[in-house]
Amino acid sequence: MGTAGDAFAVTKISHSTATSMFSSVGITWSSSGGCSNRNNSTCTSFDQLNLATAQGAQTLKRASGCALNITGGTETGHASGTYSHWNGYKLDFSKSTCLTNYIKGNFAYAGVRGDGAPMYKAGSGNIYADEGNHWDVLYYNCGGC
Repeated sequence: MGTAGDAFAVTKISHSTATSMFSSVGITWSSSGGCSNRNNSTCTSFDQLNLATAQGAQTLKRASGCALNITGGTETGHASGTYSHWNGYKLDFSKSTCLTNYIKGNFAYAGVRGDGAPMYKAGSGNIYADEGNHWDVLYYNCGGC
């Protein structure tokens, strides 16, 4: 007999699988340290990323038509919690007028997060938080992939 948590099992992917998925739709990524070590906060790593999170980024790229650059993945140094970067649920995207206009034009304003970041909620339930210099995106699912 399973537990309630079994319904929320997630598929983890490797850094190389994630980068292949992102490259296939034209998503770029960068890190301040020019590296991908999950245990170094200046790196941008996709190790242990949820498959649905990577698919969600692909969905965002296709739906928005915007240039997307990921600046934060599963590396250490982000806020902790169940639905965190480290646990594979979040990606950070560079700010662009295209992306900001898409998010604000298509998703419902959902109030302010505890840290003061305005949030927008997609129809899928995924949450887009404006952290000032980037968008922090929480993927509960692939966004209708």
